[in-house]
Amino acid sequence: MFKHILVPTDGSVLSEAAIQMAVALAAVHEAKVTGFHVMPEFHILAYGVETLIDTEEQFTRHARQHADAYLAVLGQAATEADVEFDTVVVTDTRPYEAIIGAATKRNCDLIVMASHGRGGMGALLLGSETQKVLVHSQIPVLVVRQKVQAIGSDADAKRSLSQPLIVA
Repeated sequence: MFKHILVPTDGSVLSEAAIQMAVALAAVHEAKVTGFHVMPEFHILAYGVETLIDTEEQFTRHARQHADAYLAVLGQAATEADVEFDTVVVTDTRPYEAIIGAATKRNCDLIVMASHGRGGMGALLLGSETQKVLVHSQIPVLVVRQKVQAIGSDADAKRSLSQPLIVA
């Protein structure tokens, strides 16, 4: 069913859960997985006081080290599952556009990504890259969500960390 899965990661625990889900799906469908990370652009005052002493070169080097570490999680999971994989790192100010662009360019037929489930002011101020991908992507998206504490049956309250929400 799926031949090529894109899995964006930001290095979070939920992104690691999305990686595990993507690799498991790829193993079942004998698909390829592409790990994807979007590095922020260098802005002298945008990321905190510590950037005042960073040069653009230092900032880029640190961002790339983080990206490599995040994507190494995919490499290890894919290798253990005997799944073909590659990784891509780009710099962009609009991660959701970079994600959709990479999925389109690489002919991916599924995007698997995490949702941190921010609501209220957090969602308003920070936005949601997952939400933006869901709204703008023509490619199906599988969302790995955080644990849900639902009001209702015990079965609802016991949903696992990596229970996906599938959006086509």
